Amino acid sequence: QWYQRRVLEFQTFQHYFKRINLRMLGGSAAQGPKPDVVFVLGPPGAGKGTQCSKIVEKYGYTHLSAGDLLRAERASGSADGELIQSHIVGGTIVPVAITVRLLANAMRKVPGGKFLIDGFPRNEDNVTGWEEQMKGKVNLKFVLFYECEEEECLRRALSRGQGRADDNVDSFRKRIQTYLSSTLPIVNRYKGEGLLRCINGADSPDNVFIATQKCFELDQREL
Repeated sequence: QWYQRRVLEFQTFQHYFKRINLRMLGGSAAQGPKPDVVFVLGPPGAGKGTQCSKIVEKYGYTHLSAGDLLRAERASGSADGELIQSHIVGGTIVPVAITVRLLANAMRKVPGGKFLIDGFPRNEDNVTGWEEQMKGKVNLKFVLFYECEEEECLRRALSRGQGRADDNVDSFRKRIQTYLSSTLPIVNRYKGEGLLRCINGADSPDNVFIATQKCFELDQREL
């Protein structure tokens, strides 16, 4: 009887500890399956947004653009708005705590969904911040990487006509330098981990999507 009481006490402790831990993670005891995540990386102007739209239509993913979320947060007049603006115009990387918070908030709106996260992570600090906040909460399926030469990216960025503050030559050059110095190292990291799927982004959008589909079909065959 003494042994049985101790086992019961231990099981009760485990139950309440699990509930407390789930509340700390923002979950619940009835949590559903973890959402699937695909990171989408490449230089500015490589066509990531165009391909994400096609992926959403064919595979039912939810597209989360880190840049769009940051621009929306800036426009909302929040306390972080001015800081975000200075980083966007300067071509530098917004603090990871802000970006991960915006991504996590957006993901909560689609429980158990499938997400394309476009333009994130952009440096080692982003990777670390993401893993600290999201590791164990999502399934990182793979990383799409669209390769494209700088001059072609510049031509595309300047022809977008979106009126974005960072779509000018000076801001673009700064963004490219940030990409080369900060994002390429993590691309190589994901390659070493076997998660990278490289695609020639300089081809026509339709041909690029044919190559993109092969990445998703390969992932489905590996399940």
